[in-house]
Amino acid sequence: MTGPRLTPLAASLPDTVPFVGPETQERAMGRPFRARLGANESRFGPSPRAIAAMAAAAGEAWMYGDPEVHDLRAAIAAHHGVTAAHVVVGEGIDGLLGVLVRLVAGSGDRVVTSLGAYPTFNFHVAGFGAELHRVPYRDDREDTDALVQKAREVGAKLVYFANPDNPMGTWHEAGVVEEMVAALPEGALLVLDEAYADLAPAGAVPRIAADDPRVIRMRTFSKGYGLAGLRVGYAIGAPALIRAFDKVRNHFGMGRVAQAGALAALADQGWLRDVQGKVAAARDRIAGIAAANGLRALPSATNFVTVDCGRDGDFARAVLRECIARGLFIRMPGVAPLDRCIRISAGTPADLDVLEEVLPQALRAAAG
Repeated sequence: MTGPRLTPLAASLPDTVPFVGPETQERAMGRPFRARLGANESRFGPSPRAIAAMAAAAGEAWMYGDPEVHDLRAAIAAHHGVTAAHVVVGEGIDGLLGVLVRLVAGSGDRVVTSLGAYPTFNFHVAGFGAELHRVPYRDDREDTDALVQKAREVGAKLVYFANPDNPMGTWHEAGVVEEMVAALPEGALLVLDEAYADLAPAGAVPRIAADDPRVIRMRTFSKGYGLAGLRVGYAIGAPALIRAFDKVRNHFGMGRVAQAGALAALADQGWLRDVQGKVAAARDRIAGIAAANGLRALPSATNFVTVDCGRDGDFARAVLRECIARGLFIRMPGVAPLDRCIRISAGTPADLDVLEEVLPQALRAAAG
């Protein structure tokens, strides 16, 4: 008997899990976390209207979801002032990134990203055999000039850039992003990951024509709308590119309950505004807890705060381990010098009470 008959590319790749889930860690510990503040989920939950819509749709779960995602695409288009031809919906931004890389970047094609940026994009690039080039962060933000310069040097087909950024929570003003688009080399497509745009200041969201063939924008219902468990994301781009997704996407990937929940969530902008206020208050409290422990919180335009532990990556990893051992789930950047930090999601007051209790204990243990 033989083993699985993988392609040479697949056989050459390591087994990869971009993020170790909190459930995996809970099983290893034999107990649940006291506070789950590591995955940047919305601890404030989805709109009650979305919950009601999902409950109503549950009885119809025997049916596949609409493969054209017609109603949700139309609502997203109206929300952004574009047409449905500019919108594609998929299984979270992660799923859409995979389809995009499959469409655009084949074996040997060059792709540019930042060293330490969202790793799932890199996972897709490796999986389709493209060649990844990385540039370092500058002042804890993605370096837009360096990304464009590297794209020009290598003839990149894709340039990945998240604004606001994950894992640092920092951001560039809209004008900087617009200048970046104008400076892109011919033939390069900017993948603008705006997963946290619903939680960012208005000045961070650029004005880019939906018909601009140089940019595809990615959004999600996982953050501000509190629907991470449904995996609903969408992209806005020029119709020719959006239409190409139909060549390879999973046409039945969006279930009926997910479509109903996202549609109702989008319609409840009052709930989103309420969540935005709670996130802002949580960010302020996290920054205050950090300062009380002699640490510095980076400015954040997301639903998490990155906290500089003031030493090197080994110390930050020790702090992380000690927090997890005490029942507090958080994460951290994985690449130096960003790995001197830990990352804490916005949580409820009860969650942040746990942070306030655990963080000083973890710091003492890590230092000792």
